[in-house]
Amino acid sequence: MSNTSKSGGSGGFLSQISNTTWIAIAVGILTLWFVLANTGSASVRFWIPTVEAPMWIVLIGTFAVGAFTGWMISRRRER
Repeated sequence: MSNTSKSGGSGGFLSQISNTTWIAIAVGILTLWFVLANTGSASVRFWIPTVEAPMWIVLIGTFAVGAFTGWMISRRRER
């Protein structure tokens, strides 16, 4: 009997993940860690109103706006 791998290649599942995906996973884990480490309250001043919110909401909102902006810029460059 021969000893063959069912995956058909040398290397496992983790070796098939791209560097970009690894970087995105690392950024996501670091972001989650940072958000969970900062649980206080924050005061955010928009031009006129001042909003009081938990720090984790402010951090997730900031991350989401930054990710959306980066995605829009990269989409525009592709055209």
